[in-house]
Amino acid sequence: MAIVILLVGVVLLIIGYVTYGSWLAKEWGIDPSRPTPAHELADGVDYVPARKAVLLGHHFASIAGAGPITGPILASVFGWVPVFIWVVLGSLFFGGVHDFGSLLASIRHRGQSIGAVIQSSVGQTEKKLFDIFSWLTLILVVAAFANIIVSTFVSNGAVATTSLLFIILAVAFGLINQRTNLPLWLTTIFGVSILFLCIWLGILFPISASAGVWWAVILVYIYIASVAPVWILLQPRDYLNSFLLYAMMLGAIIGVFIYRPSVQLPAITGFKTSGGFLFPMLFVTVACGAISGFHSLVSSGTTSKQLNTERDAKLIGYGSMLIEGALAVVALITAAFLTQAEFSEFASPTLVFANGVVTFMTAFGLPYDIGQTFVALAVSAFALTSLDTATRIGRFVFQEFFSSIDEKTGQIKRTPISNMYVATAITVAFGGALGLTGYAKVWPIFGSANQLLAALALLAVAVWLKKQGKNNKMIILPMIFMFTVTILALLLLIYNNAITLSTTGNPILMVIASALLVLAIILASRASKRLRE
Repeated sequence: MAIVILLVGVVLLIIGYVTYGSWLAKEWGIDPSRPTPAHELADGVDYVPARKAVLLGHHFASIAGAGPITGPILASVFGWVPVFIWVVLGSLFFGGVHDFGSLLASIRHRGQSIGAVIQSSVGQTEKKLFDIFSWLTLILVVAAFANIIVSTFVSNGAVATTSLLFIILAVAFGLINQRTNLPLWLTTIFGVSILFLCIWLGILFPISASAGVWWAVILVYIYIASVAPVWILLQPRDYLNSFLLYAMMLGAIIGVFIYRPSVQLPAITGFKTSGGFLFPMLFVTVACGAISGFHSLVSSGTTSKQLNTERDAKLIGYGSMLIEGALAVVALITAAFLTQAEFSEFASPTLVFANGVVTFMTAFGLPYDIGQTFVALAVSAFALTSLDTATRIGRFVFQEFFSSIDEKTGQIKRTPISNMYVATAITVAFGGALGLTGYAKVWPIFGSANQLLAALALLAVAVWLKKQGKNNKMIILPMIFMFTVTILALLLLIYNNAITLSTTGNPILMVIASALLVLAIILASRASKRLRE
């Protein structure tokens, strides 16, 4: 049965890319002859044209993170059928549309964020509100992912060694591609070969250090990664890391076909489970496996500034989400082949995923201990890529908030606080402080906040398309659905914490959820008014 789930999921995603993705590109007027911001505003730091394969690697690795792994596994309490249906349909008609639309809207706004799209389509006040919300969400992402990486490095020194070697390899790879005329296929063979050598060296020479040391290393690294030219670290590291992620996915898929795991998880467990009500909690829990607001920040943050030609927008924006959907299907299978007793033995969804993938790969001869290190490294690579990308985007959003555009010249006017180095330092400081002082207290709000971000991004793209005279009907339904899901999820979160306030309720979550609820209603009402106009 697991083979059938995998086959049906992958085939539907491929068909959707060829048909629906092409239709979206036609309806939205993708124009390969139109210069992209990467060329028009090229500065050698943020605006740098990237080859299609390189940018695909960066974008996919950045948006994936741990979300498509943890989300479907946590949502499996509702049964495999609803999770599978939402992952496939959500990726095709919600997440893919959201990511593709966000990328295109940003390209047409000089590579600026979704906040800038909201400003031009809705208003300045709404743009400021969105920027604040986006930046705070990114701070939470930085705190959480830094914690994940530090914990991984402390518990697995091989992953720490390999990750550090990856950074050195990425710089060398970037310099070679920037300073020489060697073909990409040749440097890729060299880079990927060295990458797997780094894995072997990591296993031989694991680094052992305390959490405090790794926190210092990670915070210094993400600061440097945020201000360094994208071609010397971000582009090459994410591109090379993507091969690690592709290898893990391919190994898992081949392993499923050879191992032929049975499905122990019930098709449907019920409308109300330990995970809450199927509606709306399924759609908040799966999150990145079907649609994620964080993706709109990546699309309109780093990716839009590196897109070489609009011809690549479909593959990068729409295709990456479908690859992530395929990863979410694999993650679901790693949970579905376990019995309930076996599932409860694992402390986290990432351990469930690692166990499943490694078990499947042992079917073609990979030793379990080596496979375990390999998968842990791949998951860590996901997290590290999302971490430095989130930091860079946090810097972009912070700079945009404290900057203005000269209406006559179109030039961006900076203030001292919006300086690149100051904005990065503030973003890293707040993310690190939250990570060190207890981000877990507010982490339960992330799922709702992330899906609210997706609803707001869809809203911005819908208004922009309408303003341009383009078809936005494919945006309206996902937008309404995501607003409904988010508002209901926030109401449930407020209610559940209110009735248990004297015992286990969290007043901080209640306040944040209430603020998000008000924000959602204000922005939705203002934007819907513009749509009617």
